[in-house]
Amino acid sequence: MDGPVISADSHITEPPNTYVDFIEAKWKDRAPRMRYVEKLGDAFFVEGLPSPVPMGLVAAAGKPPQEIRATGVRFAEMHRGGWDPDARMAEQDRDGVAAEVIYPTVGMVLCNHPDFDFKRACFAAYNRWLAAYCSAHPERLLGCGQLAMKTPEDGMRELDEIRRLGLRGVMMPGNPALEDYDSRAYDPFWEKAIELGLPLSFHILTDRNYAFAHRVRGPKMNGFLSIVRGCQDILGTLVLGGVFERHPRLQVVCVEADAGWVPHYMYRMDHAYKRHRYWLPAGQELSKLPSEYFAENIYVTFQDDWVAFKVAAFMNWRRLLWANDFPHSDSTWPWSQEMLAEHTQQLTAEQKRGILCENVAALYGIDVAALASAAG
Repeated sequence: MDGPVISADSHITEPPNTYVDFIEAKWKDRAPRMRYVEKLGDAFFVEGLPSPVPMGLVAAAGKPPQEIRATGVRFAEMHRGGWDPDARMAEQDRDGVAAEVIYPTVGMVLCNHPDFDFKRACFAAYNRWLAAYCSAHPERLLGCGQLAMKTPEDGMRELDEIRRLGLRGVMMPGNPALEDYDSRAYDPFWEKAIELGLPLSFHILTDRNYAFAHRVRGPKMNGFLSIVRGCQDILGTLVLGGVFERHPRLQVVCVEADAGWVPHYMYRMDHAYKRHRYWLPAGQELSKLPSEYFAENIYVTFQDDWVAFKVAAFMNWRRLLWANDFPHSDSTWPWSQEMLAEHTQQLTAEQKRGILCENVAALYGIDVAALASAAG
């Protein structure tokens, strides 16, 4: 492509000191810690969670499928760029990526922690670590902070701190502590995010109902197919609950849930609203069709979902954001450019620039000219 390529969803690998060294003193004894366990490998142990978090899938980018495993991996084996920002530059260059929007790894699991005070302390520690990581190459590393939002008022204070740290977006917990996200109790929070210019992201596996905790019917792989459903539930709640009706400038990102399903989902929402809203009422009367809110207010990231490229014209392609998911097991690194050359053939030059660069640049305020210079 003529211009830089930006990944809208990549990840760090939390090093052993992430929480212990950056958490408030009163929480230090309870901070998540990495330990080595025979057969399990290096894993984070988190008080209050039923199982440790093994790091195997974190290290899987670029591995052939037969070598991918969740356990038995040591931290030293993982891609160094996961915690070393200078090493990250070479890894970006190898994949032809000029910049990345950065999400957590262990922090995804922490989203499901039942203790919101503990979660808030862990997220604050992570945000401080991430801000330092991204500050080494601020044009190419754009961090998304995490917040717990025990109450909407707490969430607004967390937004202020995330903005103060210079982070570029916010990763939301899949499940709020109080009422669901369509409640008017969150209206001040949405307005605060708009005021601060912070896009809000909902990532797969951060909703406790779909974080592999629900019962899987059939073989275990069937559970992998259902993980996008958690994000769809949140988006439907926001659209049909009138959140975008009340806050038309709110920007929400659906992360790593693919995008090829979007046109059908938009149709299905409209069908439900037009045909069934009198016996299945939405959260409030809407002035537009549900699909119109989706098309305007919701961005969707995806990796090697070739269907998304094929049906781009059936949705607002200005809200499509390509990503490489580095360094996780679903990553397209280091063959992203070869894959994109094949998958984007039917796109116009304008669509290609938008999906691979301009859309995410507009969302996060990225100076594309400065980025092209920084990526060299």
